[in-house]
Amino acid sequence: MKNPFSLRRRANLARPWRWLVPLLLVLLFLAVLFWLPWQARQMESNERQEQLIADTLWVEQTLRFELTRSEEALATLGADLVGKPPAADVLQARMAQLFKNGPELHRLLWLGRNGELLARHGADLPQGAPPPALADTEEMARLTRAGRYTESYGAGAHQTGMLDYYLPLYRDGVYAGSLMATYSLKVLLDETVPWWFAQDNALALLDRNDVAVATRADGGPGRGVYTHRRALDLPGASIVLATDSVKGAPRLLPNLLVGSVIVLALGLLLSLSTLWRHISRTLAAESALRQQMAFRTAMENSLMTGLRARDLEGRVTYVNKAFCEIVGLPPEELLGRKPPMPYWAPEVRGDYEERFAGVLAGTITPQFETVFQRSDGVRVPVLVFEAPLRDSRGEQTGWMSSILDITDRKKAEELNRQQQEKLETSARLATMGEISSMLAHELNQPLAAISSYTAGALNVLERADKGVPIEPTMLRRALEQARQQAQRAGQIIKSVHEFVKKSEPQRETVAIHDVVEGVRALIDLQARKSYVALQIDLPAVLPPVLADRVMLEQVLLNLTRNGIEAMAAVPPERRVLRITAGADAAQVAVSVIDRGHGIASDVAERLFSPFFSTKAEGMGMGLSICRTAIEFHGGTLNHAPNPGGGTVFTFSLPRPASTAAAAAELK
Repeated sequence: MKNPFSLRRRANLARPWRWLVPLLLVLLFLAVLFWLPWQARQMESNERQEQLIADTLWVEQTLRFELTRSEEALATLGADLVGKPPAADVLQARMAQLFKNGPELHRLLWLGRNGELLARHGADLPQGAPPPALADTEEMARLTRAGRYTESYGAGAHQTGMLDYYLPLYRDGVYAGSLMATYSLKVLLDETVPWWFAQDNALALLDRNDVAVATRADGGPGRGVYTHRRALDLPGASIVLATDSVKGAPRLLPNLLVGSVIVLALGLLLSLSTLWRHISRTLAAESALRQQMAFRTAMENSLMTGLRARDLEGRVTYVNKAFCEIVGLPPEELLGRKPPMPYWAPEVRGDYEERFAGVLAGTITPQFETVFQRSDGVRVPVLVFEAPLRDSRGEQTGWMSSILDITDRKKAEELNRQQQEKLETSARLATMGEISSMLAHELNQPLAAISSYTAGALNVLERADKGVPIEPTMLRRALEQARQQAQRAGQIIKSVHEFVKKSEPQRETVAIHDVVEGVRALIDLQARKSYVALQIDLPAVLPPVLADRVMLEQVLLNLTRNGIEAMAAVPPERRVLRITAGADAAQVAVSVIDRGHGIASDVAERLFSPFFSTKAEGMGMGLSICRTAIEFHGGTLNHAPNPGGGTVFTFSLPRPASTAAAAAELK
């Protein structure tokens, strides 16, 4: 058993160590408090000095740029004076323009070869400010054949410093005179240095003896804490730009340390209180979030719609139960996986890869149909809706998809298509029932003609048996006429057979001329029975369409039959049925025009409704079937009044390029 006194002794020995760490932390805190203000003061001082150096360099470059610009203008003027001196008034105008562009110019002289004054512009030099000797400057300028500055002069109590620039002029390598410009250094500072820099700094231009020849101190004299010098680097002149900031050294308040400790202590307490409230709110929010997550999970698991989330790289980040059931895979095999996906069907892999490339490019197809393949190999047609997935800041983090299993819908569409085909076949049979009597009458004519021609041929042969010579021409003509009538009857029967036979819709390239010619014989039958004149006006060249020929023939036959029946009550001379066609860049249009009684406004509203008919014996399915057939090809069927009386029915079909694109989208 341990002695309690020894335990207490160990606790007393350990107690100072427990206080040592907080004490060290306090000492470290105080040291930081002392060091931070001093370091901040040093950093601020260095920053001010660096800023002053950078600004001084910028001002120096600005001054030098202004003088360089003036030098280039003088060089241009000198070249003109040597080449072809302008007239006196023109020369004075050019000199005045130089003074206008450069306010720092005080005087400009044009001197001849022997130093004689040829022209001048500007004011005289101030009294008491004689220019320095130009002999050395002129000699160096002639030797180097380049402009050169003199030393500054004229600085005094009430005078500003001046600076001369000597530019020798040459013509064909021979000295031809010179230009001498005088600059006011005070004006140069006032016009070139920006006001904000002059407010914070005192500027001075110093000569080689450190004598100020020009000054500017809009904000007062400098304090000598932050200073910098920068030579202007003028050929022949030693001028230094000196800047002295009006700002003093950073100061520290005596009670800064105490105030900092109090503020930091209060801030620490406030931070602890805020942190406690934040933790409490965070725990409450996490609890509410867990409840919401449980509710959302239960709701998503009860949905029949599959949900899938992907990041910007196409990696699956979330799937719900319905999606897993659609593709037949557990979430473990889907989450975190990038394309290609195991549920991609091989026959549409190219479409998958194209859409995935769009996902990587930041674009998606908002809605499309495709096919998934379950793990057992069963194909599942699905409808996919995709939308951007964004976070709380509105930035896109991926894509969210809703997937619907449309197997039942596809089955219903297939059943509806089959029913539609049966209805179209019934309509074709009903149409043939209506024209059966006309067909019998039409066939009687070629059959009777065949009988007559063959009887004539037999008579010729009988006479030959009796010794009468055979006339080959007469016999050949009779047989040829019989053959033509037999072909005519066969063509009529073939047209009827092609029209009524049942076949699956097959889209192929079809010419409108072939469609019209395919049912022309049947249209002629109806037209002649009703004493209607048929006019077919088709352009010589029409673009083909991608369609089922039999369906288009049925549409054209139904529309012409309606037009013929609509003219039953009009005088025979007005019974004209026209078939026209035209094309533009997007579609091909075919019109059936009659001169009948027209369509009333109340009838026009229900004209294409199933089982609506204005005929006593009609089923009301003809125009409905026509519109369904045209819309099946991506076209439209419309009607409009005929200005000459009657109605114009027009069906339009897309041209092959747009039709192919629409068919691919439907698949």
